[in-house]
Amino acid sequence: MVKYRFNRMEMAGSLGDLGTLLPIALAMILVNGMDPVGIFVSIGLFYVLSGAYYGLTVPVQPMKVIGAYAVATALPPGQILASCLLMGILLIALGTTGAMDVVRKYTPKAVIRGVQFSTGALLVSGGVKFILGTSGFQALRQAAEPYLLLQSLGPLPMGWIIGAVGGLVTLLLLNHEKYPAGLVVVLGGLGLGFILGVPLEWTTGFGFHLPQFMPFPFPGMPDFSFALLGLVLPQLPMTLGNAVLAYADLSKEYFGEDSARVTHKSACISMGLANILAFCLGGMPLCHGAGGLAAHHRFGARTAGSNLMIGAVFLVLALGLGPDVVLFFNRIPMAILGILLVFAGVQLCLTPMDLNTRKEFFVVALILGITLAANLAVGFLVGLAVAHLLKWEKLSV
Repeated sequence: MVKYRFNRMEMAGSLGDLGTLLPIALAMILVNGMDPVGIFVSIGLFYVLSGAYYGLTVPVQPMKVIGAYAVATALPPGQILASCLLMGILLIALGTTGAMDVVRKYTPKAVIRGVQFSTGALLVSGGVKFILGTSGFQALRQAAEPYLLLQSLGPLPMGWIIGAVGGLVTLLLLNHEKYPAGLVVVLGGLGLGFILGVPLEWTTGFGFHLPQFMPFPFPGMPDFSFALLGLVLPQLPMTLGNAVLAYADLSKEYFGEDSARVTHKSACISMGLANILAFCLGGMPLCHGAGGLAAHHRFGARTAGSNLMIGAVFLVLALGLGPDVVLFFNRIPMAILGILLVFAGVQLCLTPMDLNTRKEFFVVALILGITLAANLAVGFLVGLAVAHLLKWEKLSV
């Protein structure tokens, strides 16, 4: 196995999950006052260190339940950081005690496929919202393309035009080795953002900006109490279902024996350490995820070289631009991020094709329905219970 390749396909694949990562990161900086250098340095380090340890493509994603709730309610940094530390401790405990292996033992394959399919559906839906201009982040900025001077071309919104052109280019170049789709679409969108974007107001300029250690005061007991009940407990089932079970299963499917290090124990521990690092640097809760892996893989990432390249991009930009790193990432149109989400989501929606029975497909459909009506954490728990009930031969669907 070649652990590291540094070529256009790996670079294109490394950009595949920006549609999930950037909107939540930017929203938490804008709404919650999180430290931009701390957020992007912790992301960059997690990419590099996890890629170096696992020796293959490893996804890095925000914890979506915590991120979405934090942005929607404008939580202060102390409560977000408290959730980082608590998630870190819990995940390390689950990994080191072997409790996660027990969870996997009693989780049927149909439940894992249901989590993967539901995650894919959420990604497709989120991507379409970015293209249409109806996502929460765009509503927050009160514009479909908040950082473009030109919002429409005649009767057509710019997001629709960018989405249609970018989607067609992606379809044409998806398996092209010389001009890989992810690289062409992201760089094209970035170029468009600089040409048609709102004027930049640099505050620091390019230099060397180290992240601060503990840039915010240590959270108090009320912060930890709220974080445990309001953020960590709702997030934990989704993390175990998507970022451990579904992720490890998909990694085995994509990389076979080369993914021997991607175990339920190691996934828990690596995420736990990443969240403790994020806590120390003022970052946001981070995890792995089946959706992120599907995105990286679909756009061409096959080795740990993709992790090192995207990690280096985040580190160089964060350390070089400091707080102005936000201005750089704002150059990427929202519709471009939407395209990445749509293609990653469709890829993940194909995973249940290896199921065989009606009962298995029933569980997948049930998890999807509950996820759309409530959230993925509830879908995972209910699907797990129903999958075990359906083992009783007297029950049929």
